[in-house]
Amino acid sequence: MSLAIMLQGTASDVGKSVLAAGLCRIFYQDGLKVAPFKAQNMSLNSGITPDGKEMGRAQIFQAEAANIAPDVRMNPVLLKPTSDRQAQVVLMGRVAKNMDAVSYHHFKTELRARVREVYQSLAADYEAIVLEGAGSPAEINLRDRDIVNMGMAEMACCPVLLVADIDRGGVFAAIYGTLALLQEHERWRVKGVIINKFRGDVALLTSGIEQIEALTGVPVVGVMPWLDIDLEDEDGVALQRGKYAHSDKRELNIVVVQLPHIANFTDFNALAAQPDARVRYASRAHDLAGADLLILPGSKNTLGDLQWLRESGLADALIAQHEKRVPVIGICGGYQMLGGEIIDEVESGLGAAQGLGLLDVATRFAQKKTTLRVYGESLTLPGMLACVSGLALQGYEIHMGETTLGKTTQPFARLGEDKRDGAVSADGLVMGSYLHGLFDSGAFTRALLDGLRRCKGLAPFDGDAPDYAAWKSQQFDRLASAMREHIDITKIYQIMREHQEPE
Repeated sequence: MSLAIMLQGTASDVGKSVLAAGLCRIFYQDGLKVAPFKAQNMSLNSGITPDGKEMGRAQIFQAEAANIAPDVRMNPVLLKPTSDRQAQVVLMGRVAKNMDAVSYHHFKTELRARVREVYQSLAADYEAIVLEGAGSPAEINLRDRDIVNMGMAEMACCPVLLVADIDRGGVFAAIYGTLALLQEHERWRVKGVIINKFRGDVALLTSGIEQIEALTGVPVVGVMPWLDIDLEDEDGVALQRGKYAHSDKRELNIVVVQLPHIANFTDFNALAAQPDARVRYASRAHDLAGADLLILPGSKNTLGDLQWLRESGLADALIAQHEKRVPVIGICGGYQMLGGEIIDEVESGLGAAQGLGLLDVATRFAQKKTTLRVYGESLTLPGMLACVSGLALQGYEIHMGETTLGKTTQPFARLGEDKRDGAVSADGLVMGSYLHGLFDSGAFTRALLDGLRRCKGLAPFDGDAPDYAAWKSQQFDRLASAMREHIDITKIYQIMREHQEPE
């Protein structure tokens, strides 16, 4: 039977996803065939497996840390919120149905056996599994049908490490309170605590650690410092907490509109990794000023976010920047918003609306979702975009809309022999594409940024621009090295090997 360890948290956004990726990297470095697993993921950051299945980005980047291809078995249930009360349920990579929270809570009874079966299938193919929980295991109102925290740990017969975020304050209360709310058979599974995101001298924590260990009987197996490591975040909580509100000065200023239902904001991590590009997120009209490039990102509620753009004044501000000849790029839902009529009787239920009118395209939503990984090349493009003509591209599509081009636009890219993607305005100042991960294509991104530099009167970048895949691999190695230094990895191996079920 494979080794297994599960990371649960005292709350959301305590760093479980990143630490799970670090353990995947460590076990891979140590020669184990390891895979990540999260039974249920609620996120608008998703990606596509090689066989065209949709799953959470967190498990995709954890698979990258383990140096394996993503497999939908690593995330059998994905919840994609479409509003405050509704979510699209993606089961084993395919859309199952839309549900409200109460309906889904009842549906979990049916999911339990399926999740156990999927986990056992994955575990049979690997020597080690790193499981990740969601939110907190102390959500006592959801305990009876839990499939992602202690309920999953029981199905997997695995020990648990509890992760607590000291940066938000109250770390010892969070640890003690979480363990106190667990039932006795659940507390038995918690074999260690990791205190995460610490700033300062760890000696100051010694007395607190000794007291919390005495109070709970659970050892603290590590104190992770705050790390400046560039890895993907699971969901938009990172944007809400201002993680991407960088103030460093760089020569190019790229502004991404922070939509209420922003999807796949990790699309722009590859841009931020470029040494001359500062990427910032804007949710107010005046924040668009000074941009060298404006990006309208993907959305899980295109018409709802389009309405918000107008009500917030961002629509007018974006159009005003375009009139000043600032280039605009839309990705997926953002591409749809840049066009004309949008007919949506599927996703938002809002019917139809007019887009921003910057691209001569129209979009109609279909019942079937397109999910596939794609490869191709950009076409011969006009104006400012001439610099990215004929370059290799790769990415993935996740959308329910079908977009038709008008007479004054041309396609952006060729995918395969006969498929075309996206649209470009006649002057090359507005571009739309369905390709998530577009900026991971290094040659395309570097050519685009050098084109922006020329528009500003700057010479092309003179230096080593990072290959994004290599960059991410270096970040995984840095994370693993820091975890080996600050966490008792030997103890974690011992916990996994010695764990036994109570009689």
